[in-house]
Amino acid sequence: MEQSKIDRINALARKSRTEGLTEAEREEQQILRAEYVAAFKASLVGTLEHTTILRPDGTTQKVKRKKKN
Repeated sequence: MEQSKIDRINALARKSRTEGLTEAEREEQQILRAEYVAAFKASLVGTLEHTTILRPDGTTQKVKRKKKN
């Protein structure tokens, strides 16, 4: 995610605590937050896909995604 968008999220958060936000600013904040969360999740998934577990016996095992019920 671009630094300018993160800065905008922070600016809107500060403004919401001090002055309050207009309806348009609230919508912008929700969209930016959703984009941030999606980027964070994608980054985490990418990291976990390249992670291996080293067992005490010296074997390695790739991290697997849990199945949802």
